[in-house]
Amino acid sequence: MTTPAAAEAHPFEQLSPELIMAAVESIGYLCDGRLLALNSYENRVYQVGIDDAEPVIVKFYRPERWSDAQILEEHDFCRDMAEQDLSVVPPIVSEDGSTLHRHESFRFTLFPRRGGRAPELDNLAHLETLGKELARMHLLGAARPFRHRPRLDLDSFGRDSVHYLLESSLFPDLAESYRAITDDLLAALEDRLATLDDSDFIRVHGDCHAGNMLWRDDRPHFVDFDDARMAPAVQDLWMLLSGERAEQEEQLHRILKGYRQFNDFDPRQLRWIEPLRTLRILHFSAWLARRWDDPAFPTAFPWFNTPRYWGEHILALREQRAALDEAPLRLMS
Repeated sequence: MTTPAAAEAHPFEQLSPELIMAAVESIGYLCDGRLLALNSYENRVYQVGIDDAEPVIVKFYRPERWSDAQILEEHDFCRDMAEQDLSVVPPIVSEDGSTLHRHESFRFTLFPRRGGRAPELDNLAHLETLGKELARMHLLGAARPFRHRPRLDLDSFGRDSVHYLLESSLFPDLAESYRAITDDLLAALEDRLATLDDSDFIRVHGDCHAGNMLWRDDRPHFVDFDDARMAPAVQDLWMLLSGERAEQEEQLHRILKGYRQFNDFDPRQLRWIEPLRTLRILHFSAWLARRWDDPAFPTAFPWFNTPRYWGEHILALREQRAALDEAPLRLMS
């Protein structure tokens, strides 16, 4: 793998404070000089102070990841939800009606600043409320498909991830062990996901973990729809579950108690929780490898691409292979 020191300068290294504020001012704001970098790796996100007004959040998109059409579909999805009083943080619409802007070589979007804290996923009342909000989101998500954004599927998250890592020669001593377990996993995933059909795919958040929610006024506010795509509804539910099997079943019960007040839930989707979790594990390692030329990644993930990491990763994949053979979580009456 090419190290950041040896690689050509990454595009995000051009994001100086001057460029960031010039971008914001290019659409009519007057910055007051205050600038705060927020946690974000795929893109770059900053809080920018505005003269005599509330600060705004500016998000600079990673070059070449999404097309303009794909970004605008995300924005339209968020705006539709906001119009239905769903608790999302939509992009700011400029005076000319646009939400996606350009400055020099970057595309960027502004968002209002919203405060809050992460939801307590061990709080069953919080989970029930999350279930209600996600049910309403999924009703809207099922109204029509994304035309430009992709599906979460075995090829993009599974086969492509494995192929990239094997071709990158990151772990020569463990390559055969990795190949053996991933061959087995991909075959098992193909079997487990064969029951999916087109009607099971709706527009979802796609990365619905606690870090992408702000809890305020007894309600979650969903942020960062950058990974929004077509996927089964359960993709937005399983990441809310944690702990032992009995704990996960109790958590799922409370989520669905809220969910079913607004939307139906097909129990067939429970069989896809572990396959979707497996795809996320495979994709995450490939994502780190693909982004390693971005200077933010070696700093944020110093444990990646070490012999210990790959050994533990292969062990986790073996454990996940066993999990695929377990019965799905049980719905509590």
